[in-house]
Amino acid sequence: MDKKLRVGILGATGMVGQRFISLLENHPWYEVCTLAASQRSAGKTYEEAVGERWKLETPMPENVKKLVVLNVNEVEKVAETVDFVFSAVDMSKDEIKAIEEAYAKTETPVVSNNSAHRWTKDVPMVVPEINDQHFELIQTQKERLGTTKGFIAVKPNCSIQSYTPCLAAWAEFEPTEVVATTYQAISGAGKNFTDWPEMVGNIIPFIGGEEEKSEKEPLRVLGELKDGEIVLASEPRITTQCIRVPVLNGHTAAVFVNFKKKPTKEQLIEKLENFKGYPQEESLPSAPKRFIQYLTEDNRPQVTMDVDYENGMGVSIGRLREDSIYDFKFVGLSHNTLRGAAGGAVLCAETLTKKGFIQGK
Repeated sequence: MDKKLRVGILGATGMVGQRFISLLENHPWYEVCTLAASQRSAGKTYEEAVGERWKLETPMPENVKKLVVLNVNEVEKVAETVDFVFSAVDMSKDEIKAIEEAYAKTETPVVSNNSAHRWTKDVPMVVPEINDQHFELIQTQKERLGTTKGFIAVKPNCSIQSYTPCLAAWAEFEPTEVVATTYQAISGAGKNFTDWPEMVGNIIPFIGGEEEKSEKEPLRVLGELKDGEIVLASEPRITTQCIRVPVLNGHTAAVFVNFKKKPTKEQLIEKLENFKGYPQEESLPSAPKRFIQYLTEDNRPQVTMDVDYENGMGVSIGRLREDSIYDFKFVGLSHNTLRGAAGGAVLCAETLTKKGFIQGK
């Protein structure tokens, strides 16, 4: 790429916005040139606006500290400074839908971490290794919006990343039923242990809205693009429980699966280890070289040892074994703010750039 694309981050002061900033430092294709947030942050330098609320283990990049934060609601003003934006705004669902469409209508592509548009009929929800072909839905969306370059694309919920890739890898064996319990890190709520001291040594057996997302979103990701819309996968039927646990980063899933065509353990492992998609084929900058690793040790995957596999962009699977009620069971682990949130959105943007959907204005 001869010239880096100009990137804006909507909701730049929150945890996911911070993660976008960290990931895009020294990115070979993109340059962060605009940061936007709420009115209370607008007019301040980014360093002033964030203050003591920088939540990441790595320090704030020097190149953003002195950028003056814009008001995210001044859509035209923000849009004229960028080629595309990442959205991590903290608003109501209706407000998010409205503001993301407003940016798209300025001919600014929006790659969103938010859930608001995940079920909008013509907005693709993509894990690039699994369903990059769903980005073709963008043409239908542009016709509705009346745009030539502007559109919205989203990534799915962080909770599904630790088991949905397995279902995609095992598609030829036709999974029919899935029972998954996810043990989810506190950064998924935008918090760390300083913000949420009551989570130390604690478990909360409820995360609002998470179980519905975990059961339904995989069916859209695994669905088929047909006649300008996504037809949901009819199988597998999925039921989940989602539990908040005292871990900073990393969502773990304990999963049980039934198959229509009965595979062997060796066949399942082979499919995991060789599963790849568009990001690997095109060697995209943020793509893990191997999307899924299978670990043979009985005590893996572990958050402390495996959450940063492939810079947090890979998925770790272990303890695959036959079950007395279901065909097989396994444990999966993914990094919720990297693969599951900002990193997954960056990989979507790279895929969209490579496919020609995102270009300079």
